[in-house]
Amino acid sequence: MTDFELPVFYSPDYVLADHAFDTTRKAAWIADSLRERPIAGVRLIEPEALTAEQLAEVHDFAYVEAVRTGEPVGLAESQGFPWGDRLWRMVCATNGGAVAAAIAALNSQSAASSLSSGLHHAKRGHGDGYCTFNGLALATRAAQSAGASRILIIDLDAHCGGGTAELLGDDPGVHQLDVAVDSYDGYSPSRDWTLDVVYDAADYLSTIRRRLEELDLPAKAFDLVLYNAGMDPFERSAVGGLRGISAAFLAEREQLVFDWCRGNSLPVAFVLAGGYALGKKGQSELVELHRSTIAAAADAAGSS
Repeated sequence: MTDFELPVFYSPDYVLADHAFDTTRKAAWIADSLRERPIAGVRLIEPEALTAEQLAEVHDFAYVEAVRTGEPVGLAESQGFPWGDRLWRMVCATNGGAVAAAIAALNSQSAASSLSSGLHHAKRGHGDGYCTFNGLALATRAAQSAGASRILIIDLDAHCGGGTAELLGDDPGVHQLDVAVDSYDGYSPSRDWTLDVVYDAADYLSTIRRRLEELDLPAKAFDLVLYNAGMDPFERSAVGGLRGISAAFLAEREQLVFDWCRGNSLPVAFVLAGGYALGKKGQSELVELHRSTIAAAADAAGSS
């Protein structure tokens, strides 16, 4: 028996989209693995889907309607894959999971997760980079409505979080620490929105560690951390991989992030972000990479 719980939000609707690739399917692979090989303390919970009105708190209503109806098709497919009539249920569910994880972490003052991505490329009026609606921005707004005044987003996807920067970059209550290995969706950093693009694996962990140390806690305390835990920096990732970033390297990164959150008594909600298999054999490898994030979070929560 464990005396802690790590809620992990997941619904079969996460994988409903007709267009099948890793981003629209991997949540089911990971959920299946958690049922077959449980991680102590982890409990799968089905989240409540978001409504069109909730999505329109962050995104233009015309764009929300395009995704719901499929018209105009160019806007409905602006994230980069074909529209289908089940896409709407999927994106309402996945973003509902991101919001649910943020609220659960805030309320418990511990950790929570969603097996959805942070979808950090989605902009106010259109999708981008396989991201339809921006779960990080939606989770941030929901957490603010629930009483969080200062929120830190840690974005360690292989690519830059330009959509989140567009949506939240002017909010003085939000800080983003973004360390990428690919310049896609780059943006101009500021004092509270740091962006580093690392091209040498030897500099990757040290850059993350330095940026965390520079946050100057507890003088600049946060009410919540939202962690976009991308596995696409992995050296064998089909998209975004950087040579020298191994599975062990990424496991060390996860330990670093969750130990830092625990050491500063910060609740953290995390989502899976990017991760792309290389061939059929790569599917199991991708699942293990994402499980390493959940395992590190569970270990940190169990040690609190």
